[in-house]
Amino acid sequence: MRALITGVAGFIGSTLADRLLDQGDKVRGIDCFTDYYDQSAKRSNVTKALQSENFTLIDDDLLSCDLNRLLTDVDVVFHQAGQPGVRLSWADGFETYTRLNIVATQRLLEAATAHPLKRLVYASSSSVYGAAERFPTLETDLPAPMSPYGVTKLAAEQLCSLYHHNFGVPTVSLRYFTVYGPRQRPDMAMCRLIDSAVNGAEFVMFGDGSQIRDFTYVDDIAEANILAASAPEAIGEVLNIGGGSAATMLDVVDAVTEAAGTPPNLTFGEKALGDVHQTGASVEKAMRILDWAPTVNVRDGVANQVQAAMSSK
Repeated sequence: MRALITGVAGFIGSTLADRLLDQGDKVRGIDCFTDYYDQSAKRSNVTKALQSENFTLIDDDLLSCDLNRLLTDVDVVFHQAGQPGVRLSWADGFETYTRLNIVATQRLLEAATAHPLKRLVYASSSSVYGAAERFPTLETDLPAPMSPYGVTKLAAEQLCSLYHHNFGVPTVSLRYFTVYGPRQRPDMAMCRLIDSAVNGAEFVMFGDGSQIRDFTYVDDIAEANILAASAPEAIGEVLNIGGGSAATMLDVVDAVTEAAGTPPNLTFGEKALGDVHQTGASVEKAMRILDWAPTVNVRDGVANQVQAAMSSK
């Protein structure tokens, strides 16, 4: 496989790059290294990949780069790039989310119409569902985002469907549910919680900790992407990718405490605007179409992430 990974230096993109390189694929990665979080942390994510002769890193922006050149001789695009996070997507932040999540995706899809791709796998989000009416949530349930971030992810997902139906671009959208694991972004709750337990930093819990999330380990996400790149029936589909490990945030606190050997420095704050109380995926469609299933439970995944954090001290 000759793969292009957008957002290759991110949490998921870099994990996926390592997996592809380990199985002998050629990987071209692009990342614009925004200042959303420490650039040195992102660059360290691709340290292993840069040691491979099959990896090429392009420091550029999807909004301005030569996409025809970027897509030349590429079989599969894994579109992981975008502006993440719910809390900063309100007010003036929305313009950034619009450009990086919607406009960049449309530009990539438009360029893809001129290239014979085998697949374009888009990283969507469970945020498109908002406060879902039932759990586990099905792909056919009505999307109703509760944050501007969710709106932009849904818009980009719809663009993928439009370009598939109108131009034959072989897209598939994967709706990720609360991804965690080593290299996780430092602003994410799991990472901050582990930092609190390992290094004593204060962790502010937004809400009372009863929020339920369907936690999905990053290696399972990478596997779903790889399978989506070749499964014949995946083209044109939207698939939930969830971890099958619904847990409250207080359950996660317990798992982190057990793995780290010390409790986090925990305080409680107001519920964050746009956060939903519960997420939970039905993954029956992904199991059927991709022959995929989650393999890592929350306690084992948390233990892996804690170990990675402690080894980097």
